[in-house]
Amino acid sequence: MTAPQRIGPYAIERLLGVGSFATVWLGYDAVLDARVAIKVLAENWSHDLRVRERFLDEARLLRRLEHERLVRVHTVGELPDGRPYAVLAWADRGSLRDRLADGEIPAPTALRLLGEVCAGVAVLHRHGIVHRDLTPGNVLFRSAGPDDPDAEQVLIADLGLAKALAAASGLTARAGTPGYMAPEQDDPGAVLDTRADVYGLGRLGVRLLGADPTDAQPSRPGQPPDLRLREDVPPAVAAVLARATAYHPADRYLDAAALRAALTRACDPAERPVTVKRAGSSKGPVAAAGSGRRGPPARRPRRPLLTGVAVVVAVAVGQVAAEPGGTGSARSGGDMYTTGPLTVALPPGWSAMGATWAGQYGVDGEPEPALVMSPRPRRWAADPQLPGAFVGLSAATAARTTPAGFLAERTHGDCAPAPARTTRQAGVEWTVVLHVCGRGRPRIVESAGLHPDGPALVYVQIAPPAGSGPEFVDTLLAGVRVSGPPR
Repeated sequence: MTAPQRIGPYAIERLLGVGSFATVWLGYDAVLDARVAIKVLAENWSHDLRVRERFLDEARLLRRLEHERLVRVHTVGELPDGRPYAVLAWADRGSLRDRLADGEIPAPTALRLLGEVCAGVAVLHRHGIVHRDLTPGNVLFRSAGPDDPDAEQVLIADLGLAKALAAASGLTARAGTPGYMAPEQDDPGAVLDTRADVYGLGRLGVRLLGADPTDAQPSRPGQPPDLRLREDVPPAVAAVLARATAYHPADRYLDAAALRAALTRACDPAERPVTVKRAGSSKGPVAAAGSGRRGPPARRPRRPLLTGVAVVVAVAVGQVAAEPGGTGSARSGGDMYTTGPLTVALPPGWSAMGATWAGQYGVDGEPEPALVMSPRPRRWAADPQLPGAFVGLSAATAARTTPAGFLAERTHGDCAPAPARTTRQAGVEWTVVLHVCGRGRPRIVESAGLHPDGPALVYVQIAPPAGSGPEFVDTLLAGVRVSGPPR
């Protein structure tokens, strides 16, 4: 491959890497006297609009998030032949793949590194994004600065396969790297959520800490992962990685933050063994992930407020998602449904499922409550023909923005928003924005208001039935209730 002399204003020094969809060059910015990484879409994919859009999505995501744990984007451009390129911060200390090729990483260092990777992925999860391709090659290192030459930053890279949870459904293409890819990514009809990344992080942990990482087989249905870790790894870590790499998503940690917390507990010698009882089970207690006992990993107890049946729902429009709620108190009665603090009046023929709101966290670090309702709520995320609604409650959001400001963040790339309107329903002043879309769901209604009894934002995203008008939206909003002051 012949290196170009220049890409835009940057002089090209050498090739950094070649992937399936892009080539990365080391460039020099003479104005700033700095080196940059320039990622160029591969020529054989330049006319595939889907791949081109995915390439640009990565730059948009990184630019929007702009976080120290993620590779930074400086700008984007286009070559004379029309191929797009992205100018990124250069990870001058290579990748985790490079370091693993050099030999085994000591267990204390590997554990700290795994925790840093979890923290980086947690940034994505807090913004409702699933990476879907967590591999050693996508973990990079960059010098932290001249004040401490030995310090470095751990960066998450290559978000080309990442999707907003809203779009990471059966409508997306299968993508990922064998050995690190969650089993459900093989199912074209699966709805992916943050637990797909938990699986990838668990497999990274096995690669870093396994006694024989090349012999560690992925999970299989009905069989707990058989993990053999090195002797210098705390015994409780095996239980954490076993739970992270469980075959079924419902048996894994909720997200990267929960996995990181479990690893911290497992590595703390002062941590006491604890036991929990599986919800809905008559069996006795089982060892919790941080207890040091081997055996089936236990679910983390949920706070009492977040209750509902176990459900995996990704809202198919907008950048939000629902995760499994707890068990026990969600109930439906006639045309009403209650889960935790949320109660809704169901339109005729609709049902609902309780959940929690992935990417939205309270002051205690737990996901905030939500529910999904539709004629077929389990299918609503993946079927654009189904009407339905997502209802979420967030005190954390109310503390940082207004309902109108929150809705301004809920953009839909293929949709044209109408001017916002307001309506007062059931004591809540709602801001409502209708989006008319060119593909997928023809109409999306975004609405938000403040809980009248406390500092919490109520968010309702609606895909209304065909032929319905504003009256349907207002009636649905009038049926949303919040019980008690928000926590």
